[in-house]
Amino acid sequence: MHLDLSELSQLAPIFRELFKGYHVSRRDPELYAQLSNFQDQYRTLFKALGFELVCDTRGFYYFVPDLAAAAVNKTAQRLALFTFILVEHLADQGRDPIAVLDGGSLGRDELPSLLEKYRDLFIQAEVQTQEELEEKIMRRMTQLGFASEENGVYRFLPPMHRFLDVCLSVQQDRDLAASLHSVLPLPAPVLIDEDSDEKLLQTDDPLDLSEFDAENVEESEEDALARAIAEEQETDA
Repeated sequence: MHLDLSELSQLAPIFRELFKGYHVSRRDPELYAQLSNFQDQYRTLFKALGFELVCDTRGFYYFVPDLAAAAVNKTAQRLALFTFILVEHLADQGRDPIAVLDGGSLGRDELPSLLEKYRDLFIQAEVQTQEELEEKIMRRMTQLGFASEENGVYRFLPPMHRFLDVCLSVQQDRDLAASLHSVLPLPAPVLIDEDSDEKLLQTDDPLDLSEFDAENVEESEEDALARAIAEEQETDA
């Protein structure tokens, strides 16, 4: 495919956001429209970088490395664990977890009771205070495009489906086990050591965000982008 780079007017900001693990959704109208209008062109160019551009039909884009590691990194573990906790918490309150996580909201004032109720699980994620909960989980959710925050209210965005899908899959397994009168309860998600061969969750989409950790990226985004464009131009020559 011949690429006309003049058409890709949002190439730099799109690459910058996706490269750091951000999920582009309709909340980012210019970037989202550009990706939607030139999806094939962007997919071809980013392929040269070693990244797969994924378009979820529920309205968001994100990067998956070609050789994504199966192990879930610390950030993804925390976000997945928080989603499990939130689903159970909302259900206990008689609120519909799907309705909340699919475009709904959670008040900052709800965090203290949530932390106290599930303190043992949060300790696994190295979260013991509200400040750590906001810094290590809520702030990362907003940075990666899973949620937005305004005036102390966290509103969940479409990319939350990546974690919600995993929760629903586990719930289906629990329902199946119950229907078979199983006496073996499914374990709660447990954080694992990075050097361990164990996996938190076995899914086709491991939710691996380690590739987007700034400490792990050896090549700068500018160098990677320049290299990809040069390779594509050599191919067309």
